[in-house]
Amino acid sequence: MRIAQVAPLYERVPPALYGGTERVVSYLTEALVAQGHQVTLFASGDSLTAARLRSPCARALRLDPACRDPLAPHVRMLGDVYQHAQEFDIIHCHTDYLGLPLAETVRTPTVITLHGRLDIPDVWPLYLDYPEVPLISISDAQREPMPHAQWLGTVHHGLPRDLYQPGDTVGDYLLFLGRISPEKRPDAAIQIARLAGVPLKIAAKIDAADRAYWQRQILPLLEQGGLVEFLGEVDDSQKRVLLAGARALLFPIDWPEPFGLVMIEALACGTPVIARRRGSVPEILVDGVTGFVCETDEEMAAAVHRLHDLDRRHCRTEFEARFTAEVMARRYVALFTQVLERRRARQRPLFAVSGAGRLADSAPATA
Repeated sequence: MRIAQVAPLYERVPPALYGGTERVVSYLTEALVAQGHQVTLFASGDSLTAARLRSPCARALRLDPACRDPLAPHVRMLGDVYQHAQEFDIIHCHTDYLGLPLAETVRTPTVITLHGRLDIPDVWPLYLDYPEVPLISISDAQREPMPHAQWLGTVHHGLPRDLYQPGDTVGDYLLFLGRISPEKRPDAAIQIARLAGVPLKIAAKIDAADRAYWQRQILPLLEQGGLVEFLGEVDDSQKRVLLAGARALLFPIDWPEPFGLVMIEALACGTPVIARRRGSVPEILVDGVTGFVCETDEEMAAAVHRLHDLDRRHCRTEFEARFTAEVMARRYVALFTQVLERRRARQRPLFAVSGAGRLADSAPATA
């Protein structure tokens, strides 16, 4: 299958540091190439891939000081995608709604995987305006604000099977990993660790939009000292070590999390997750097997002292069964095939003229 993978340009594919969507696009792209598909990746020019790479910009935009208007390179990229749409069997966009108006201008079908939250009133009417463009969710929970959209299916994220491995030893610390922001609740992670009396390591980036929250809410908590160590943004090698050695990952989110990639990164390391019951969490974790699904800070702190009830091997087993990049790629290909078969069925004539000049049922369409 000839597939165009269209990534956001904010991070390279895969990201050098933090980055969720671009990381998933990388894992999916490489798995599709490994499965024999012809993949063209539209992404920043510093991306690393076995696919053919096409890019409107030399570097990822978030860390490029020369970038003043990040929307402009995205528009250029999407123009390139749709000007060459005939080169592909399917266009798979990860740029949310940006390509919607272009999707109906070409014969090549587009599918869009939505990676963000959908409970924003300004957003969901856009997707309802384009009912012919099928959408893919990254969790069933993500769909709740848009139940009547043109959903094609849900595909959970996946990681390369050998990217993370369980560690030989488990340290005596909890881990908060990701991004400093109000919805991720690092303040709650600090509170939970202190209630449980267990050290906490925080490995997280601070976006410019969240710097005021960091200075007002989080920095004063860190200045109180005791048990909490802030490490800042970490790279992949540091993340592997931290995840594999943690007693548990704390995931005390307070928003409708569409997926939560860090949860399956932890499972790949054999590390259980203690999470608040929000968004995708009950879909990803098996309560009492791969972690604990809780509601309050007190419940999460109590769960820390129940970690000895869990077998960390079950975390890795669950990852291998449900969350590898190979599984993710196969599920996407099944949905792509479904879209192409529907397209062929709509284009198939109901009748064909036989050699004798009379109407006869047409033969089934072939691939």
